[in-house]
Amino acid sequence: MRKIGVGLVGWGTVGCGVVQVLQDNADVIESRLGVSLELRRVADLDLERERPVKVPAEYLTRNVDDILKDPEIQIVIELIGGLKAAKAVIRSAIESGKHVVTANKALLAHDGNELFGLALKNGLSIGFEASVGGGIPIIKSLREGLASNRISTIFGILNGTANYILTRMTDAKLSFADALKEAQALGYAEADPTLDIEGIDTAHKLAIASAIAFGTPIQFDRVHTEGISGIDPLDIQYAEEFGYRLKLLAIARSKNGRLEMRVHPTLISQKHVLASVKGAYNAVHIEGNPVGDVMLYGMGAGMMPTGSAVVSDLIDVARDILNKTPGRIPALAFLPDRLQKIEIKPVSDVSTSYYFRFLVLDKPGVLSKISGILGKHQISIAAVIQKGRHTNSVPLVMITHEALESDVRKALDEIDNLDIVLAPTVLIRIENGAD
Repeated sequence: MRKIGVGLVGWGTVGCGVVQVLQDNADVIESRLGVSLELRRVADLDLERERPVKVPAEYLTRNVDDILKDPEIQIVIELIGGLKAAKAVIRSAIESGKHVVTANKALLAHDGNELFGLALKNGLSIGFEASVGGGIPIIKSLREGLASNRISTIFGILNGTANYILTRMTDAKLSFADALKEAQALGYAEADPTLDIEGIDTAHKLAIASAIAFGTPIQFDRVHTEGISGIDPLDIQYAEEFGYRLKLLAIARSKNGRLEMRVHPTLISQKHVLASVKGAYNAVHIEGNPVGDVMLYGMGAGMMPTGSAVVSDLIDVARDILNKTPGRIPALAFLPDRLQKIEIKPVSDVSTSYYFRFLVLDKPGVLSKISGILGKHQISIAAVIQKGRHTNSVPLVMITHEALESDVRKALDEIDNLDIVLAPTVLIRIENGAD
């Protein structure tokens, strides 16, 4: 029986998942592919650490060249993460005539345009389903299942760590710090959680998905990014009273030849299906023409879900090898010469509704003074809550109708300079498309 040789660089959590899938589902894979996928080498600097899956000792190496120079290995899986070393591995693999599969969203967000171009030049494929959404087939859905569609909007939850923290802050009334500690204890958050809690990981994924959806080169540096580290449980509580739930959303929207790409804490209606996505789960809502609304849901990370996506890419690349059709589907779905660098709308030009929380002196005329400034800047109030005193201060909470962000910023600059306002205003955007 013919075999296609595979080399694995990076034997961490996801690497273990890949090995497990290849071992447990070898018969299913062979039945679907017609040949077997043979794991020939596993490279990692730490080979002594105990792992949940076993690999024959003769397969193990600390030298990645043992994979790159093996003529029997046709596909290299890069799972070491990070930027510089991972990029070097992928470039060397391609220059050695080997196809690549990777889960490295950070690298693709920064250097994907270059690496996809290099693979195309060399007649090779790069599989990267696992880079966005773990086990959820977001990339395949956008590149293949929705290939006939004109995508207008993508919004969703693309980071399980942040979603777990916000879920615990909402359901268990924990502080951000306590929810983060719990997430770290359970293994959902890294010792340094910055990429997750500051929205950077989500922005990596949104940049990749947006390029595929809208036919533009990856533009990670143009994604407006805010995290959840400053979220106060008080705002979650008030949002619930207005009928909203707080999520860290990735939002991309194409309109009038311009593209929004933004990641930030967002209020969505409790009636929307995304509001019920809890814990470490991910979900993405896609709007297309003619398909309408599509929802993808599942585990966005973890050993087995991500391992599943990596092996699915292995099967796709193996089919390309067997049929001699590498790059049959363009990396970013559109033919490379048809990709257009779409103008990215700055967040100042975005129009949406807003949640404001002011801390003000408890005295007559405060509400009218603040509402007057908002009105002067074309910002209309939809609802107000004012209750609970803190000595001589009181929280004043508002929901607005849709307004332009630049107008909102001007109004808040003026309001925060009033002597009746005791702290900077809390602002949270509301996603009107998630009703």
